[in-house]
Amino acid sequence: MSASSSADVAVVVPAKNERDRIAATVAAVQTISDVVIVVDDGSTDGTARTAREAGALVVVHTNNRGKGAAMTTGAGVVAGLDARDGLSTPRHLLFLDADLEETAKEGAALVGPVRAGAADMTIGVLPPQKRQGGGFGFVVRLSRNGVRRLTGFDATQPLSGQRCLTRAAFTAAQPLAHGWGVETAMLVDLLRLGLRVQEVEVDLHHRVTGRDLRAQIHRLRQYTDVAAALAVRRVAPAHRRSVR
Repeated sequence: MSASSSADVAVVVPAKNERDRIAATVAAVQTISDVVIVVDDGSTDGTARTAREAGALVVVHTNNRGKGAAMTTGAGVVAGLDARDGLSTPRHLLFLDADLEETAKEGAALVGPVRAGAADMTIGVLPPQKRQGGGFGFVVRLSRNGVRRLTGFDATQPLSGQRCLTRAAFTAAQPLAHGWGVETAMLVDLLRLGLRVQEVEVDLHHRVTGRDLRAQIHRLRQYTDVAAALAVRRVAPAHRRSVR
């Protein structure tokens, strides 16, 4: 284990077609933990092989099942490792995007509040990203306004996939929402359960979607999934479950 990595956290990296970036991301997160799980969610470009060669433990979905499924698969692998290692306290789960490359090491800042017991989940707030074009912000506004209406929590970056949470919090959030609604739904569900959520500024940088047709289709899918997750939570009461 490297001097700065820790045994009480596992890093889970959902990935799809990130061959060009995944090796750098894996190398960076190995400074956080020796337990690095890459879940290849239906890639067709050799992402799994590249991640394995970089030193990650790789699990492959032969078909694309969505980010929530990849997160659940990765957490399941960590649970198996916890049992194998005879841990009395489960490892915390740090979820990071596959395209962060060398900046992924900054994700360590998300672990501290969870480790200290000050938060059940942290969410990374990223600085302005280097981009050409970029988005229009309507999906973020939809998520932010929905979270505020349902919980009163004023989230800065509710769509951020950079999160650390306890095993108990992750279990309480099950089942995860479909598709791109997973982050918004997780935030609403955990806040409704009374868990503590803390946003943390982190110097992470990822590939930003542009404004071509493919990018706009991607945003439409995001919008649809976030809207669906919020709609379900507007009509359904919070499901209380044990988180301790």
